[in-house]
Amino acid sequence: MSAVIETRALGKRYRRRWALSECTLTIPEGMVVGLVGPNGAGKTTLLHLSVGLLAPTAGAIEVLGGRPAQGPQQLARVGFVAQDTPTYDSLTVGDHVDLGSWLNAGWNSTLAERRLDQLGLDRCQKAGTLSGGQRAQLALTLAIAKRPELIVLDEPVASLDPLARSEFLEALAEVVEEQGVSVVLSSHLVADLERVCDYLIVLVGSRVQVAGPIDALLASHRRVTGRAGGPQDTLPTNHEVIEQARSGESNTLLVRTEQPVVGQWTVEPVTLEDIVLAYMGRSHGSQGQGTRQETRP
Repeated sequence: MSAVIETRALGKRYRRRWALSECTLTIPEGMVVGLVGPNGAGKTTLLHLSVGLLAPTAGAIEVLGGRPAQGPQQLARVGFVAQDTPTYDSLTVGDHVDLGSWLNAGWNSTLAERRLDQLGLDRCQKAGTLSGGQRAQLALTLAIAKRPELIVLDEPVASLDPLARSEFLEALAEVVEEQGVSVVLSSHLVADLERVCDYLIVLVGSRVQVAGPIDALLASHRRVTGRAGGPQDTLPTNHEVIEQARSGESNTLLVRTEQPVVGQWTVEPVTLEDIVLAYMGRSHGSQGQGTRQETRP
């Protein structure tokens, strides 16, 4: 399977601070990839490096087999919606579509006009008078009408109300199904990622904590509970402890393993949010852990 984004020891430094460091990733094509992490984790930096808005300080990055933003052909292959879903307040909806047609050789006018009709957007209305959800939908329309192979979305629904967020994600899912485009989507909202994504990257403290297909991550992580200090309190070496909590005589662990958990443990499945929070919590005490990537069987 080809990679839409591949990085090797990628890093970006602003003066003395590393916003991203030692980032090594292979993101496969044909997937909707969720990028999650706290503020300041490096998510926006990684996405801006992917679309060529920033240049690396260290390491290397390839997008669709080439250097980001290297010439008109490479630019045409990637659609980008920034965090504030930027539009020009003084331009009308129709002006935006006309501008997109003029700037993009592969522009699909039929697709753009169809989406405006579906969204009920008035072509004569100025973008500055649109709601946040409408601006986000307009920005997504501009991104997909250029018919890219990869769409990069930097927290496009962060400021939207629940209904507008749901409508945006529904529209995104339709685009993926119809066009087969790859997507990288950053968000703080794990529930949204779980709804539309099939691949997850957890980025904390400028480093990748875990990455892989969501179904594989859920299958390889379990929550186990036993009596603290009991004979079962030691797990085999092939069980990686991601999170541990003791309460009285109870010892609860979130573990990662490809093998069944044996012994006197109560074993429960975990949610995607459990996994995200565990890796985010672990990073506070162990910055610099190596990247772990799941692979499909």
